[in-house]
Amino acid sequence: MLPSLPPVEPPAAHPFLQRLARALLAKAERSIGQGPVRLPLDRKTAPELHVAADADQLQLLVMLLDELCETGWVGLQIDAPRAFAGFTDRKPRLELRDFDALAAWAGYMPQALRWQQQWLQHLRTQWAATPPAPGATLPGNPQGLLDYLARNPMTLLESLSLDEATHSLSALIDLCRSGRSMALREASARVFQGRSKLLDNREELLRLTGAVPGQFHEPPIQLLLAPPGDGSFADVLFVENLVTFEHMADARAPAWDRSLLVYAAGFRGSARRLRSRSGCRPYLRAPSANAVLPAIEAWLFNAAEVPVFFFGDLDFAGMQILGNLREVFPHASAWQAGYRALARLLAQGNGHLPDQASKAQQSDPGETGCPYADHELLPAMRLHGRFIDQEVFDSLPARE
Repeated sequence: MLPSLPPVEPPAAHPFLQRLARALLAKAERSIGQGPVRLPLDRKTAPELHVAADADQLQLLVMLLDELCETGWVGLQIDAPRAFAGFTDRKPRLELRDFDALAAWAGYMPQALRWQQQWLQHLRTQWAATPPAPGATLPGNPQGLLDYLARNPMTLLESLSLDEATHSLSALIDLCRSGRSMALREASARVFQGRSKLLDNREELLRLTGAVPGQFHEPPIQLLLAPPGDGSFADVLFVENLVTFEHMADARAPAWDRSLLVYAAGFRGSARRLRSRSGCRPYLRAPSANAVLPAIEAWLFNAAEVPVFFFGDLDFAGMQILGNLREVFPHASAWQAGYRALARLLAQGNGHLPDQASKAQQSDPGETGCPYADHELLPAMRLHGRFIDQEVFDSLPARE
């Protein structure tokens, strides 16, 4: 085992470096691109480099930049040397590599955090006023709500003024206290100027603002169903991706000829509310298949015994969906006809590394409870360190 390297000492807090660091961090907050954030060290951002009185003064500034780069928080991009070209002629640029570490060293507070702290102080002032400020509804537990907001910033409100954000929070408190029931995203859009997703996964906020359990509900899951041509089915096959679902519905093959194909858009197909009539809306792909709806509802809502399978991407997220689906349909298992084909391709070196398809953040679920997935599919992904998307199944020459 190699000895660990000692941590790099941060550079001295030189005004030249601190100013450049803050300018680079501010640019990063404004950036909407996907690539690295770079700050050109031109006459506007780094005039010291361009007006250095002599070579020694310029060399000192370059040495300071090198010390900052040694931390790994930033990198120095510079054009290749050429005849008679000095440091500034080679278009030096600072590239950001660790926002948090650089911000901590430079004493830089991100814009979102600055706004959040200002809003919390604004709320304290409004709620402490006697009488309360006009339009400011006092929550039942002001300190608890302030503590929650400090732990869970509502960053989507940053574009609002402090008064507008406070008015929106008061509107949420009033709505919760009214007892009116509606879809969660409808409630969010009503009180937060059309921001329909702001209340997602904020059960604690709703409790602190006076909501009662069940007052705001999730919209029903829409299940797209494709039964066999005669309407009768022997098993149910959940398909993760819409393109593959459509291909399989259009081109029936022996492996899924008697299957009821179900598309529910990824993880939504494994939600518990799938099994309740208020939480799920079945849609038949072919209007002529309406006669099969009673059999579908018997399986979906009345727990009729029908084998259930899942087929999705061969990646950790797909296995997580399978694990979640088994909490709703305990006997659900990975569809071997489809996954065998993907596993063969994976063993042949096909597929992609996780970070080549924005999947680097997927975590290994450990196990799903499905023997085939746990003993063959997950070990194959761990062995090869690669994933493969479900859609490749659509282009295989022979799909059995």
